[in-house]
Amino acid sequence: MVLNNYAIAFIALFIAGCNSSDPISLPEEQQPPLPNKDIYSIKIGPEMAKQLRIGLPVLLEIADRLRVPGRVEEDEQKLVRIGANVTGRIIEVNSRLGDEVKPGTVLAKISSPEFTKAQLAFLRANSETKLAERASERAAQLLLADVIGSAELQRRESELQVFRAERSAATDQLRLLGIGSKDLSILGEFGRILPAVEIIAPIEGTVIERRVSVGQVVEPSDQLYAIADLSSVWVVGDVPEQSAREVKDGQNVEIYIPALGDVRLIGHIVFVADTVDPETRTVMVRTLVDNEQRNLKPAMLARMYITGVPNKKLVIPEGAVVREDNRDHVFIAEGDNNFLLVPVELGEAIGKVRPVLEGIDKDREIVLDGAFHLNNERKRSDLE
Repeated sequence: MVLNNYAIAFIALFIAGCNSSDPISLPEEQQPPLPNKDIYSIKIGPEMAKQLRIGLPVLLEIADRLRVPGRVEEDEQKLVRIGANVTGRIIEVNSRLGDEVKPGTVLAKISSPEFTKAQLAFLRANSETKLAERASERAAQLLLADVIGSAELQRRESELQVFRAERSAATDQLRLLGIGSKDLSILGEFGRILPAVEIIAPIEGTVIERRVSVGQVVEPSDQLYAIADLSSVWVVGDVPEQSAREVKDGQNVEIYIPALGDVRLIGHIVFVADTVDPETRTVMVRTLVDNEQRNLKPAMLARMYITGVPNKKLVIPEGAVVREDNRDHVFIAEGDNNFLLVPVELGEAIGKVRPVLEGIDKDREIVLDGAFHLNNERKRSDLE
């Protein structure tokens, strides 16, 4: 949670200024109902009462600071997974895990009979298309010389369209198998068949996965490489469903990475899931974080602190809180130096105060300072 400067100053005055030496109490008829009244009561003498500070909880404008467990992941918009386009055998591997690659870098080569057959099919279709083009041009000249009829020209033009369609299909097949425009142009012009399919890096980044080795037989369903641009990464967290309404796109997030010595990073939320995980009852959020120094590694653990919208909350000083039976308690003033220990539900500490979630209201006087000693006196009295 976050406090503004005025709230911090108010807290200091609130803690230091509640120094009334005499117990304060309201007339009994003005007291609000007691919350979950317990048997833990004590009556003290005037001397001890002078050691206590009694007052009311106060309302402060604070923002919830939600703590969320997180983890570092690759930015999926800068991640590519590369598979085999053909069935064949790996004959060359050029990139290792961790290598930095550029677009066009040859990662590996695959020897494939399928690729060779596709090139031959293209060469046949390309040759037949060129012959059909010359035949169509000759028929047009013969028609002008009145040597052949128009029906013959139409037949040859129809054949040309078929051959062009076959060449186009063969070209598409080669592109699907991974041939580049330059190699395709060389194949069409010189008939030079490529001995292997090249696996090309499509983006600049780091090789984060490599699943190939020389001699390995691969198929189109196999993933061979994964390349990621790690100049920015995601820190992904799981927000409890009851707190998800406080999380919005664009919110700033404080991030701490234990593996880096709890270094503090600042990111902003770029995505809030529209669904709840039925097993964990959480909503996934993604935070985009700069990583130019490459200190953040995918799968690192993180702590995320998401600051919500400020609103007024009832708070009490930490000195008012007594821990008893694994629960937080406070002493409420009942008048005439009588005090009652009651359970309360409190939020995480903000500086030296704790937000009140349940148990007391703003009109209930409590022991603001000295509650620990008062509780010891209560326990001592119980033993007598």
